[in-house]
Amino acid sequence: MPSLKRIARSRRVQRAIGVFASEYLRLVRNTCRVTLEPGDLYDRWGPDLPFIAAMWHGQHFLTPFAKPDSVEVKVLVSRHRDGEINAIAAERLGIGTIRGSGDHGRRYDRKGGVGAFMSMLKALEEGYIVAMTADVPKVSRVAGSGIVTLAQISGRPIYPFTVATSRRIQLNNWDHSALNLPFGRMAIVFGAPIRVPRDADDIVLEGYRREVERGLNAVVDRAYAIVDGTKRS
Repeated sequence: MPSLKRIARSRRVQRAIGVFASEYLRLVRNTCRVTLEPGDLYDRWGPDLPFIAAMWHGQHFLTPFAKPDSVEVKVLVSRHRDGEINAIAAERLGIGTIRGSGDHGRRYDRKGGVGAFMSMLKALEEGYIVAMTADVPKVSRVAGSGIVTLAQISGRPIYPFTVATSRRIQLNNWDHSALNLPFGRMAIVFGAPIRVPRDADDIVLEGYRREVERGLNAVVDRAYAIVDGTKRS
């Protein structure tokens, strides 16, 4: 009898889970009342297109619905088997994928990092928004330096963003994933753009890395304030 790990590695099983996940997320999106903040967000993007869209792990499931039909997006997805499922779901939801993983430092030679980094640069040059999680696996809510290095080299701004729902199950895992549920309120919140100078040294880059963290925490707090009906502004 095949083991559960072997079954999970099966391309057929991964595709089935990815298809189910994408259709479930469509259900959540189609049954939620959506608030976009700021309300004129898509008009504001203008000259900042294409940009780097930053999100936290565990807050990424509904992010494909943050984009309007008029823009194209590619997302960085890990090469892990869970990443394969995420890639299948993302592509069914109209998001292109770049395969590779982040690292705690600035090592792009690990886990397909060099190829992924170059692919992200190329995607930005071709006009795609590049979406990626700012934190790296097993280190939740701490931005890695890779995203600010990408912004520095590409010259494109970083937009922190998140998508949250009022009905959800908070998982007790390393990234505190929120399993979004249908028939509630949804908030799509973007923060102010973060522009990293091309000539920034390591000290300056560390400041921008922390700014990405603050920006992401702010949009997450604001999104939950909206969907949960709290008074936080």
